[in-house]
Amino acid sequence: MYNVKAMGIFKRWRPVGRALMTNEEIAERLTRLAQVMEIRGDDRYRIRSYRNAAENIEIWPTPLSKIAREEGVLGLQTIPGVGKAISGKIMELLERGSFDAWEKLTAETPETVLDLLRVSGIGIKTAATLYQQFKISSLDDLRKFVEGGGLEMVDGVGERSAERIRESLKRI
Repeated sequence: MYNVKAMGIFKRWRPVGRALMTNEEIAERLTRLAQVMEIRGDDRYRIRSYRNAAENIEIWPTPLSKIAREEGVLGLQTIPGVGKAISGKIMELLERGSFDAWEKLTAETPETVLDLLRVSGIGIKTAATLYQQFKISSLDDLRKFVEGGGLEMVDGVGERSAERIRESLKRI
């Protein structure tokens, strides 16, 4: 939980030497956070809350940077799906281009784990299995795993899926 008064958010809002983030960029960051959380096997309700907030933010007509500047955290909380925690993260994103929760999460689980989703035949569930059971967190890890015949050990990956994964890895 963020103590927004201690963070000085109510006093003033200003981006630090960078262009303002668009609603789409903010939504993308929250979506990526939800994806990493899902691959890690984190709480599905928290994951859903980040996804819902991202969906609403992406289509919200007013730029969040404007809302944050004019109304602060309370203004952001008027967006459906955006509560105290997510509004604090949005303020951090707008002020410094990142947020603590993302940095802590990616310190434990590398962001490269999301690259697995670029491979045809690997969805979020297969990526989660690969990461949780086999500690595969990058395309290089996946290539080595596939070359060593590891796909045969993965539940839910049959011959056709394994072949699709092999072919896709050749193209990436």
